[in-house]
Amino acid sequence: MTVITCIDDLKRIHKRRAPKMFYDYCESGSWTEQTFRENTSDFDKIRLRQRVAVDMSGRSTESTMIGRKVALPTALAPVGICGMQHADGEILAARAAEKFGVPFTLSTMSICSIEDVAEATSAPFWFQLYTQKDTDFTDNLVRRAREAKCEALVITLDLQILGQRHKDLKNGLTAPPKLSVPVLLDLATKWRWGLQMLQTPRREFRNIVGHAKGVGNTRSLHAWTSQNFDQTLDWDKVKRLMDQWGGKVILKGILDGDDAEEAAKLGADAIVVSNHGGRQLDGALSSIRMLPEIVERVGSKTEVWLDSGIRSGQDILKALALGAKGTMIGRAYVYGLGAMGQEGVEKALEVLQREMDISMALCGKQNPSQFGRDMLLVPEDFGGRWQA
Repeated sequence: MTVITCIDDLKRIHKRRAPKMFYDYCESGSWTEQTFRENTSDFDKIRLRQRVAVDMSGRSTESTMIGRKVALPTALAPVGICGMQHADGEILAARAAEKFGVPFTLSTMSICSIEDVAEATSAPFWFQLYTQKDTDFTDNLVRRAREAKCEALVITLDLQILGQRHKDLKNGLTAPPKLSVPVLLDLATKWRWGLQMLQTPRREFRNIVGHAKGVGNTRSLHAWTSQNFDQTLDWDKVKRLMDQWGGKVILKGILDGDDAEEAAKLGADAIVVSNHGGRQLDGALSSIRMLPEIVERVGSKTEVWLDSGIRSGQDILKALALGAKGTMIGRAYVYGLGAMGQEGVEKALEVLQREMDISMALCGKQNPSQFGRDMLLVPEDFGGRWQA
């Protein structure tokens, strides 16, 4: 039995067990991958302050996110095609989140459908929406999420057009994979993955196939997705979706103070400082660099969360200390999913919680609400001397 001590341990197993195209889908950014790299490397520039002779007993990592009690201040972010990292991946991740006590967010581009996840779990989950040109389809997605009793709607704002990810193009990424010679050779070494996939009927985008007009199979789906992201999405359309939903709304993909102000004006319950994990605008600043400015602008008006780059419990603490009220993790849990299914997602959460708990204690704090800016050492120019 492999001893798992950190998220990187899960990442290494994930790479061995998942087909190359799906591992690469997870572990890649757009264009030069500068923003993808800096999302994690910028965390390394921030230091924690060690404190001693402080009572560290009675600790808890519990917190709240938009009024929901959570075992630690993080939610599983929406990640596409998790059902290709491991058979029934979205269901397994949702079950792990439910067992652990953190929210799970289902992506529009999931393999398991809204209904699949609702049937397999008992805790309410969140649904992430990509707006489409086909407004009937978008409206139907919102209706289906409401009927599944999803607790919140997460509207992603930074994917009106798809950033180019070189690895996906070179691998010929599809779900399910097209059986070319290179793919077959790779799958021959991933027998565990193949056996699991043979045992599930969920091998295509079940939120879309059979629901979108003219999309009845994988071939028609590819044509539809390449043409149907709504490039006309604006704040008026966001407001319409929020009103249509009528419940809690999280706006994800904010990386600019002005955009944060607009999101707060609309009454979002939370905004997520995110650059889509470095998969959209390459050359943008990392999420952790932009967090302090956005907290300063809107932190008193709405909850501000941090997404992109978190790989440890220490990273969660650093985000909290810079003003975030919560965080979202994507790759950190997908590594676990691809490595060991539900057990791997649970292990990823256990690793993050343990790192957070011990580091919090060594900083002389007992709970996340006590962790503020005074617990960090940050380079004087961390925010950068950028000129607009």
